[in-house]
Amino acid sequence: MQLQTFPRCPPSEGNMFLVWRRLHKWKTHDRIDMDGKFFGDQFFLKNLTRGKRCFSRRTGASISCSNSIGKDPFIPSNENVTNAKLIYAVAPAMGHNQESHPESNFRVPAIVNALEKMELTPKFRGSKIIELQNLKPASVDDIASVHARAYISGLEKAMDQASQQGILFIDGSGPTYATATVSASENCQDPPIGFALIRPPGHHAIPKGPMGFCVFGNVAVAARYAQRVHGLKRVFIIDFDVHHGNGTNDAFYNDPDIFFLSTHQDGSYPGTGKFDEVGHGDGEGTTLNLPLPGGSGDIAMATVFDEVIAPCAQRFKPDIILVSAGYDGHVLDPLASLQFTTGTYYMLASNIKQLAKDLCGGRCVFFLEGGYNLESLSYSVADSFRAFLGERSLASDFDNPAILYEEPSTKVKQAIQRVKHIHSL
Repeated sequence: MQLQTFPRCPPSEGNMFLVWRRLHKWKTHDRIDMDGKFFGDQFFLKNLTRGKRCFSRRTGASISCSNSIGKDPFIPSNENVTNAKLIYAVAPAMGHNQESHPESNFRVPAIVNALEKMELTPKFRGSKIIELQNLKPASVDDIASVHARAYISGLEKAMDQASQQGILFIDGSGPTYATATVSASENCQDPPIGFALIRPPGHHAIPKGPMGFCVFGNVAVAARYAQRVHGLKRVFIIDFDVHHGNGTNDAFYNDPDIFFLSTHQDGSYPGTGKFDEVGHGDGEGTTLNLPLPGGSGDIAMATVFDEVIAPCAQRFKPDIILVSAGYDGHVLDPLASLQFTTGTYYMLASNIKQLAKDLCGGRCVFFLEGGYNLESLSYSVADSFRAFLGERSLASDFDNPAILYEEPSTKVKQAIQRVKHIHSL
């Protein structure tokens, strides 16, 4: 990976940091390879150029957390949350971009624009929807609950050094995840769903470093935060991104209290997520991977939810459900070859919401992962919002059935039966 020089950056508003990086050969999704090396707990970059410093040593990490409602100025009061059905936060990371790269800074703004156009914001819905404006940065300890301290401190030192010379910069664009809905559930019989509209995605980031398009494991850190701060011991993570969430998989592979379930396209990046990856030691049985054949679509995913996701969650009895919501399984997405439609994502959002209501008091937070066709991404997130609000889907206004082809039903059935056998479902 090459680090691109960048002109003087604006002052940090929230002391959030982002890595300015250029991914080479992005279509192959090669693992991130920084032009430098770790020595002990330090990371040294080569070929730095002169530039201006704009890094604060007080910065903890590029992830934000929320604390208990009514006690923290960063999150809504109890009164504001009572009628809410959805709480969301926006972190577009506008300065984190590379021309022609699919994980671009247009992704989150495209979603926000669609939500505004479709009248799915507080401006049009009043107290039913809350947008969190400010969240406090996570501490190093928060991040270190998942990632190695050597990686965190090394990245921080690298940024401190590189930002002085114009290589990296601080972006105060906002939080990376929000868990206000956790506290809301303690005060509401029907708590709102949370959705973190964030980038870069995080489910490929492994405990020891970055990978794919990911720097930190957003959902993984949120899981540990929910356990530590809110006392929610049993966490059920659903990852429906088209690529396997190997970072989340690795973070909890030995943990019996966090169930990680991933559906992904068979043979896609990073090549992990096989049927026999089921956890290890005390965590054996709390990792489920279901690689789906290319061409799988609406019917396949609806069957997977009914026969795999719901039974797993019901048996696990979670205290909270977290979702790595990747929208790159859409038939229009350029990075894979599943054929989900906007209606698929409405179904998933609606069913997961009901699952959380049935099993854990409605506690559920979605985290944006992939999705690289801006239209299908924004329409699908908007339809997820409609599902959270209990409104009908408008997927038919966007989806074109004429571009779909017959799903590989036999292969799908075989995959589902295999994973059900392995996990005794």
